[in-house]
Amino acid sequence: MKLSHEQHLKIKTVILRKLVIHNIWGAKHTNYEFVQKGLPKDLRGSAKDVADDLIKNGILLSHPTGYGMQISLNPDMANEIKAVLGIEN
Repeated sequence: MKLSHEQHLKIKTVILRKLVIHNIWGAKHTNYEFVQKGLPKDLRGSAKDVADDLIKNGILLSHPTGYGMQISLNPDMANEIKAVLGIEN
C-alpha cells in the first residue's frame, strides 16, 4: 500500500513517540514488532516500511539477535527525533 506523506509522517511520529516514552535509546532495545502495536490494522504493515526507512536514515538502530531483530533510538540523532516530536531540548 502506498502511503501519503501525511500517513507516513503520522506513523513515523507514533513510532518515535512510543520509543521515547518507553526510553528505548542506544543499548536498551525492543523487538522490531513493537513498532506495529497501537496502530490501526490497516497501517500495521506500513509501520515496518516506515521503521525500515528510519533505520536506513540512522534515526533507529537495529540490533540483530538470535531471537529476532531489535531496535532502539539513535542517541546521536536525539535532536532530530525531538524536532519531529516537537519536544524542546
